[in-house]
Amino acid sequence: MKVFKFGGASLETIERIQQVGKIIEAHASGKLLVVISAMGKTTNELEKVAQNYFMRKREIAAQLLYNVEQQHKDIAAALLGTREHPLFTQLQQFFTEAEWTLGEKPHRNYDYYYDQLVGLGELLSTAIVSAYFNQAGIRNTWVDVRDVFRTDDNFRDANINWEVTELQVNQKVLPLFNTANIVIAQGFIGSTDQNESVTLGREGSDFSAAVFANLLNAESQTIWKDVTGLKNADPKLFPNTVDIPEIAYSEVIEMAYYGAQVIHPKTIKPLQNKQIPLYVKCFLDMHLPGTVIRQDVDGRKLPPIIVLKKNQVLISITSRDFSFITEDKISEIYEIFHDKKIKINLTQNAAITFSCSIDHNPEKIELLIKALHTGYRINYDEGLELLTVRHYQNGLIEELTQNRKILLEQRNASTIQMVLK
Repeated sequence: MKVFKFGGASLETIERIQQVGKIIEAHASGKLLVVISAMGKTTNELEKVAQNYFMRKREIAAQLLYNVEQQHKDIAAALLGTREHPLFTQLQQFFTEAEWTLGEKPHRNYDYYYDQLVGLGELLSTAIVSAYFNQAGIRNTWVDVRDVFRTDDNFRDANINWEVTELQVNQKVLPLFNTANIVIAQGFIGSTDQNESVTLGREGSDFSAAVFANLLNAESQTIWKDVTGLKNADPKLFPNTVDIPEIAYSEVIEMAYYGAQVIHPKTIKPLQNKQIPLYVKCFLDMHLPGTVIRQDVDGRKLPPIIVLKKNQVLISITSRDFSFITEDKISEIYEIFHDKKIKINLTQNAAITFSCSIDHNPEKIELLIKALHTGYRINYDEGLELLTVRHYQNGLIEELTQNRKILLEQRNASTIQMVLK
């Protein structure tokens, strides 16, 4: 058993969908659970539907939904060569479900309606791809993951009920492999015990694939992307990046924590728990080796890994009475950050000052300053960058910080972090 995941970029065009078919066909001799995201920018388009609906601009929301409908039906017709296929009845049912939501006045919070509308993208893409594959001779079974993944009702960031989900995987998914080697399911979505659609939060499709891999005790999970594999830095920001052929789970979690747009830690955990290797491969050329993420990889063989977070704000917090920043004050400050849902990217405290780097979000910063104002003086500097280098070398640090002012620095044996102006 293997688990594959294909993201929206792999479904942006007819040619790319056909390329995905070639990859699946090349691996069709074994059992394969395939998780598929929404096509292209569909999620963004459906977010606009949800936003306009919630703002009671229902005519605009309905028009935007209609545009999504026509786009998907055109793609389906191009792939299948007809509009008479039973797939079109299935697609219409999905859109009718969304239209029911648009037909009522919003009386619950935005996150609920977001999940009822935005999750439509994955249902559309998987239904189309499944029908196309079957017509092309790639025999598969389509499953609605909302009948499998049971979650709580924390809309937009739902938590998996592992016990119930495992039972439903065994009862509803495993038997499907008796009739076809390939099962196609959606990423990103699930359902509460009240049959309300939910989404699983950031990188939800990667996480969906990891849940399946864990519960199916898969041999491996592969995420197919439009890159050759993981690199030691973002090639859009840094020249001369190098490929990373293999890397440990823990190293990827560190990279993600520091802000690298790699695999989200919540995807790693279900795989790490069962020692299931994760491959990152290029769907444009399936023969490239890509990157494997697994347990036992010698970190000493890794190149310097560079992560740059832009749009940072350095905040300095000082007691109004100039008393020491002791444990009780640090605890109070952290509690306020937590209450305002502000993630701290780097901290440092001196005798009377607590400093930290956070993402630039004017609304949250304003609320933070109001909450801290009574007991503390606050200074902050905007337009900064947070540079993190794992497995650093001194010559490289000098090169990366040339002509830059270092406002804050921390380092240990393996990692250096600097707030730069």
